[in-house]
Formats: sequence, structure tokens, C-alpha cells
Amino acid sequence: MKLRRVIFLGITAIWVAFGFLPLRAQTRGPIKIGFTVPLSGPYAQNGRDILNGFQLYLEQIGYQAAGRRIELLVEDSEAIPAVALTKTRKLVERDQVHMMAGPLLTSTGYALAPYIDSRKIPMLYPVASGDDLTQRKRSKWIIRTGWTASQPNHAFGEYAYRVLKYRKIATIALDYAFGWESVGGFQRTFEEAGGTITQKIWCPVTVQDFAPYLVQISRDVDAVYALFLGRSALQFLKQYQEFGLKKRIPLIGSGTTTDEHVLPFMGDEALGVISILHYSAALDNPANREFVRAYRSRNKKLPSYYAESMYTGGKWIVKALESVQGNAEDSEALLEALQQVRLTDLPRGPMELDEYGNPIQNQYIRRVDRVNGELQNTVIDTRPNISQFWRYNPADYLKQPIYTRTYVSLKQ
Repeated sequence: MKLRRVIFLGITAIWVAFGFLPLRAQTRGPIKIGFTVPLSGPYAQNGRDILNGFQLYLEQIGYQAAGRRIELLVEDSEAIPAVALTKTRKLVERDQVHMMAGPLLTSTGYALAPYIDSRKIPMLYPVASGDDLTQRKRSKWIIRTGWTASQPNHAFGEYAYRVLKYRKIATIALDYAFGWESVGGFQRTFEEAGGTITQKIWCPVTVQDFAPYLVQISRDVDAVYALFLGRSALQFLKQYQEFGLKKRIPLIGSGTTTDEHVLPFMGDEALGVISILHYSAALDNPANREFVRAYRSRNKKLPSYYAESMYTGGKWIVKALESVQGNAEDSEALLEALQQVRLTDLPRGPMELDEYGNPIQNQYIRRVDRVNGELQNTVIDTRPNISQFWRYNPADYLKQPIYTRTYVSLKQ
């Protein structure tokens, strides 16, 4: 009996070594995923939404993938790039995670990229939207399941001219890369279609009173395009109405301006605002109806785009892990699997990655309505399969500089 057991164990070891038998979870331990988002400071709620979406999906699958247990190791980045880098080093070097996920801010995304490349560890970016993260400064080891800031705005600029029939627009936005790239993308396609951006007004990210900026808005425009988020979005819409502008000039803008992370705290000032984003909690498809139901049940509120970002990110990761039979130790194979995932049953709709590691996905034109006593981003149109390069040739697009604060469209 002893000899037979020794022979059996020896043959089993050979089969495992050559891949004829799957390695079992108990011999390899859990798959460790490191996760960094701001859980304190001014962006804590955004970070908490991202984490809640991820945890919801992991709970639904019992924290298991390809027969192995998933262990989620969470660190607070405090929305400070240097802190995020320190926490990431700790997760990679001390905790020995198999992959990373989670930055919120573009500045953090850029700060982490060189380290991730040096460690050759796969990392998933669900939110950080800096254009160059998957363009001129793209990292081999970073997969983005979120978006680029200019991506939806390319589609929105054309829509504003051709469908909304606006010809002259003033923009007002936060004065940092996310604002520059969003406004730049909108301006480019709006003016290529035939429109004119008559003003660009920039507000500091610490803005608390919009009065000095609202008085600058020309009354001789067809609409105002606004880009804000969090507290600034709440304050802007409130003051826009108080200044009497809402009755006189239609308001449109980036999807973050009325995203569900702030929409429940708004009132009539938000009604009628038209925006664009790759998600709305009001999307009517089976995957989103189930996601909204489950998220409401767990967190007692509507999911924001931030929450959906890592719910989808979780699905993306698990699909890749399943395709490599749970072998998270093979970083190269896992990275390739992450690049090859394509999913159609997501709350946001179908998505696939381009060759630069950025999603090609639907962009939704949304209008704020009150439905059953609750504000929602009603989807009024869909721009399908939008790439980060819009309709431009990628090689030609990348020869041009990134959108900046001083971007001047080619029309001019």
C-alpha cells in the first residue's frame, strides 16, 4: 500500500508539473488582489463607491475564481499620489499580491505606472481617465476598463451640433487635466462639425463660490457645457439656478456633473441637464437592472458610475482568471488574458479593449428627469462602440499633442 501511494503521488506531481491536472486552491493559496482608492479626504465617497462595487461582485461569486479563493487587500490612498505609491509598494513587495487595481485620480494613475511597469505586475484601472495612460504614455502592464476623459466628449461635441442644434457654446470646467481633456475633446468635434466655442472658463479645483465665474458667462450663447464632480457639481448647479441662468441658457456637460454620486443630493436645478457617460443607473438592460437592485439592497442607494466601474472591473478580472485556470502566478499569461477579455453582459453594455488597452464601449446621452419622485439620468440616445480615438486614425491622432488648458482647435 505504501509503495502504491508513493507511485500515485509521484505520477500526480508529474501531471501537475506538466499541466495535466489543475493546481488546487489549497496548494497554491488564495489569489491576492491589491486595491488602492481614497477612503479618506475629499474623494472618500468616490473611492468608497468604487470599493463597494468591487465587493458586491466578489460577494456574488463567493470570493472564488477558477477554484481558488480571492483575497482582497485594501489600502487608503488618501487621494495623494505619493501615498498611493507607498501603499502599492507595500501591497506588491510585502503582501505579494498577484495583481493590482483601483486608482481614482489621473495624477495617481500616472504616478503608479512606472512602478507597475518595473515590477511587471498586471494592474487594472477602473476610473483614472487621463488620456495618455492608454495613448502616448501607455504602460504594457496596465489595463483600463474605464475611459479616457476625451472619449465620450468627442461623441458629445458632434451630438451637440448635429442633434441639439447648438452653434455657440461657452464651457466652464475644473482647471486640471480631467477638465482640459474633457473640454478639449468636446471642443474639437463640436467645432469640426461647424460650431464655435466662444468662451472657456476655468475654475480651481478648490472652488467654493462660483459667483466670480458665472458672471463671466456670455448671454449670447446657445448653451453652457460644464464639467464638475462631487461638492463642486452640487454647488455649481445650485448657483447656476440662483443666478437665473438655468431659465435662459441650457446646461449640458460631462457625465460626472450629474452622476449618481451627487444626483440624489440635487433638486430642480438639475432637471433637464443633458450629459454623456458610458453608464447611467437608469439603463434598461437585464444586467443593469440586477446590478441596481443588488447595489441598492446592499448599500441603500443608487449605484454611481464609480460603483459600476469596479463591479465591471471585478467581472473582467474573474473572466481573465478563469481563462488561465486560476494561474495568477503567471503574470504574463494573466496580462494577456486581461487584454483578451470581451464581455457583453455588463451593466453599462458590451465592452472590449482596443490594442492600446482602453475600452471600446457605448456612450449614453442622458437627461436628468424626475421619475417616481427620484432624479435619474434618463438615457435619450446611444452612441455605440465609441473608441478613445473617435473616428480618427490612431497613428495620426497620437502625433498630435494631448488636450491641454490652452488647447486651440485645428479649425482655428
